[in-house]
Amino acid sequence: MRALWLFPGQGNQFAGMLAGVTPELKEHVEQLLNLKLLDTIEGYQYSVQLQVSIALVQVDQINQLKAAGIRPDLVAGHSLGAFAAAYAAGAIKQDDLFRVVKHRAGLMQTAYPRGFGMGVVVGLTRDQLAPLVEEVNTRKEPVFLSNQNAANQTCVSGKLTAIDQVLQLAKQNGAAIAQRLQVPVPSHSPLMKKVVGQLQQEINQITISKPQCRYLTNYSGRSVRQAKFVGEDLINNLVYPVYFEEMMNVAGDYQPEAIINFAPGTPFKTILRQKFGDIKQINLNQTGIEDAIYLLNKWNKR
Repeated sequence: MRALWLFPGQGNQFAGMLAGVTPELKEHVEQLLNLKLLDTIEGYQYSVQLQVSIALVQVDQINQLKAAGIRPDLVAGHSLGAFAAAYAAGAIKQDDLFRVVKHRAGLMQTAYPRGFGMGVVVGLTRDQLAPLVEEVNTRKEPVFLSNQNAANQTCVSGKLTAIDQVLQLAKQNGAAIAQRLQVPVPSHSPLMKKVVGQLQQEINQITISKPQCRYLTNYSGRSVRQAKFVGEDLINNLVYPVYFEEMMNVAGDYQPEAIINFAPGTPFKTILRQKFGDIKQINLNQTGIEDAIYLLNKWNKR
């Protein structure tokens, strides 16, 4: 049974999401990074706490599935989730993942400690939203189009005051939803260019191996099986939009029979239903690992 493993990024975190993580793994990561993970709403206001914690949840789930002999055929990670996707594909090692994620988050937090973030607009196309962003964007009030999650769901990144202006204009122009996201930095925009240059130095120091399954890139959506292209995606996805819609179009070409949605949250529930119809799905934010393993083994036998 061909399975797509899907890893979300920031935006659906919640206090207590580390409660089910294997204690030994959590302790190992805290010692490795010299970082006490708080698992609180207050803690998740900081990029380092937030990103390391999300990566920890996902790595723990990957480890448990693989220990049960379950492997993906395709992996796709949205933004931060790309690191877990690369790990699930066997392209990067566990400890390297955590070191790089902490470094990445620290760079982002230092570059934009406050006043910046992301928003999302649902109900307008990218072409409809573009002139509204252009109307607001200035050197003092920077805001840019960023992630493309679906044909009518586009994110914007930049200064919060500028984002709020775009969201207001979007509502006036018929958007069904226009709101800020729980992301404390202007990810996937030109504002992250300096951070990307620094991140590249860190990623160049780790070993990136040939992925053992198909890896879908953030910045183009294409399927790759070369270590070089995985590395490029991990480095550059901060400065380019995540073309999630295209990633799912490409995933559809490989005709997955099941989708495993890793925690936290289920941010793509509606998008995936629209794209894949009644395909079998498991949401690990709601379904325990043991139940997920039971279902996957059952489906595999059919």
